[in-house]
Amino acid sequence: MRSALAVWRLGFAVVHLLHGTLICLVIFPFLARPKRMQRVGWWSARMLRLLGVTLRPVGAPQLTATLLVANHISWLDILAINAVHPARFVSKADVRAWPLLGWLIECAGTLFIERERKRDALRVVHQVAQALQSGDTIAVFPEGTTSDGQGLLPFHANLLQAAIATASPVQPIALRFSDCDHRVSPAAAYVGDTSLLQSVWWIVTARGLVAHVAWLPAQMSAHLDRRALAQRLRGDIALALDVTESREAA
Repeated sequence: MRSALAVWRLGFAVVHLLHGTLICLVIFPFLARPKRMQRVGWWSARMLRLLGVTLRPVGAPQLTATLLVANHISWLDILAINAVHPARFVSKADVRAWPLLGWLIECAGTLFIERERKRDALRVVHQVAQALQSGDTIAVFPEGTTSDGQGLLPFHANLLQAAIATASPVQPIALRFSDCDHRVSPAAAYVGDTSLLQSVWWIVTARGLVAHVAWLPAQMSAHLDRRALAQRLRGDIALALDVTESREAA
């Protein structure tokens, strides 16, 4: 029965994916960025529902240009944040190689970073700063990779410099996925050698998967030290998730 439901979910998700492709090809060229982001939010919320994921947001997002800082568990994180308040994300460059999805992610205004090249971080910091000055909301995952959701990895501070340089507010977001059997669902974790197809299957076969998105109070960043800011944001997210901080921010 669960397998049949999973196949049903997959079928409708694929149709919605193709719908997103048509939106990017036919509609986006004629829309200003605010209208594009509204479409991204609608598309993300519907994709979550089709995958069987219930969205439970808490708190309120900033409505001005803001740097969003979240812990990172899965590709679902992007859908969950966008479904509440659409943002442009900073993502690893290899995501571009994902069939169709990579193109859609780029179409949504994503900024790509080659994490293996330290100098590339400076280029992306400038891009993020320009986007913030233009009024965009940008989202980053300072852990730099995904975790299983049971704790937090060290936070890298480089991209926070964009908010500091532009005196933009920074808003931490605490993400957690639960299901009928687990407070922290293993079905949502996209870690290790897990393939994208495996991850999708675990999600659509999960029972009662819920995306908890806690929008914590925004903080001013002007004149702050980026490492100190990274440590503070990590502490706020850890407190909201009720996890132990065992390592210092990077």
